[in-house]
Amino acid sequence: MNEQFFGLSDTGKQRENNEDLFIAQQIHGNKFILASVIDGVGGYAGGEIAAEQAKVAIIDRAEKPFNEAIPMLAECFHLANERVIAERKRSDKYQKMSCVATVALTDISANQFYYAHVGDTRLYLFRDGSLVKISHDQSFVGFLEESGRLSEQAAMEHPRRNEINKALGFEGNINQYTDYIETGQSPFLPGDLLLLCSDGLSDMLSSTEMISILGRSGSLKEKTRLLIDMANEKGGRDNVTVVLVQNDKTPQRYAANKVTESVAKPQSVVEQLEQSAISPPVHRKKNNVAATIFAILALIFLATSVYLYRLPPVVKTIMPAKKIPGKEEIKLQQVINDAKGKSVILTDTSFAGPVIINQPIIIDKDSLLLKAKGNIILQCDTGYNGPAIILSSKCRHIVLDSLSFSGFTTGIDVTGNVLSLKNVRFNNCKSGIRQSFTLADKKYFSGQLPVLKVDSLPVKTK
Repeated sequence: MNEQFFGLSDTGKQRENNEDLFIAQQIHGNKFILASVIDGVGGYAGGEIAAEQAKVAIIDRAEKPFNEAIPMLAECFHLANERVIAERKRSDKYQKMSCVATVALTDISANQFYYAHVGDTRLYLFRDGSLVKISHDQSFVGFLEESGRLSEQAAMEHPRRNEINKALGFEGNINQYTDYIETGQSPFLPGDLLLLCSDGLSDMLSSTEMISILGRSGSLKEKTRLLIDMANEKGGRDNVTVVLVQNDKTPQRYAANKVTESVAKPQSVVEQLEQSAISPPVHRKKNNVAATIFAILALIFLATSVYLYRLPPVVKTIMPAKKIPGKEEIKLQQVINDAKGKSVILTDTSFAGPVIINQPIIIDKDSLLLKAKGNIILQCDTGYNGPAIILSSKCRHIVLDSLSFSGFTTGIDVTGNVLSLKNVRFNNCKSGIRQSFTLADKKYFSGQLPVLKVDSLPVKTK
């Protein structure tokens, strides 16, 4: 077994087939390690076929010569997307098949890694006991978590955690979108470890639980098996795939040089500072205050530089710009969050003029009456395509009274049948309410789904 990389995929405890695939191999005369996790999108026929097409396309392109790593990885995804689309056209049965993927290319000799990503598979960097999530989940719940509106645990339990915004096979020509593929690069230092995984792992294990396994002693194979076993022990709701890549070079350690009685070798500034830190000066004079202060400042500078070097790097990524919420929007969210009882009264003296919304207002309470007194309008900000209000899965009975929504693609996003409306208006909204239901897996259902009973209101039920 090669101790630089290892990959493993498991069907899990609740799925009958495995739509995950992975890549873990050396390419270009063992100069690079190519690692990838590919997840066929569940719920559509042919997810495993889409994953296979993507895997072959990635390997085909990566094994050919290239000058720059990141453009090559983007080409891998363009080729994979084309092959998935072509396969979809072969059969009506596979009209909606697609897959998500994360690819990492590591150059251990140069202490660098490069990556490309589409969907909700993940790439983590484990360094010095810290786990940093490098890729961004291209999903609604992922956005809520990364923006601080959901905790990691709440995101793992959210009923819409498996919905994604991007995948290979969704669009016929992803070249037209500059932000469709997320790419980046980062130092990959001796001792660093990359973790690539499908959501079958990240939906079951918290980052703390991953760290507990990655930080222990043992081979990459043992750590991979432990991660998958823990995910299965906690329910194994989905296929679980893990790939680990390690920079197995020994981290450098520096020692102070001894000065002999003969002519001493010239020392670098770093070596001199290290020596001064370890060996005290032979002569101490009271009038040497300035030199002492200089030495202390130099040591502080050295320690700061080393600390910053060891920190996980800031990875340059291509992500859509997010607008900062306005004061009125922040105030409205705060009023709802701070509500002590089961009702919140909004007055037009407190909220003068329209409340401009560029991020959804989250209602995360069991019961709440949100009532407006006066003319209070929630106005969609320019370029914003999300809902004005989201009712979380914790909501059981929410009443909105006398609010107005203007210009939204979706006014209210709700799970289940927990919303009541009174004197609510939707002006120029494509869909007033988007309603979804959580149903048990692998069960048969009969009957009519409950739908909100309102007059003259567009309702979209998924």
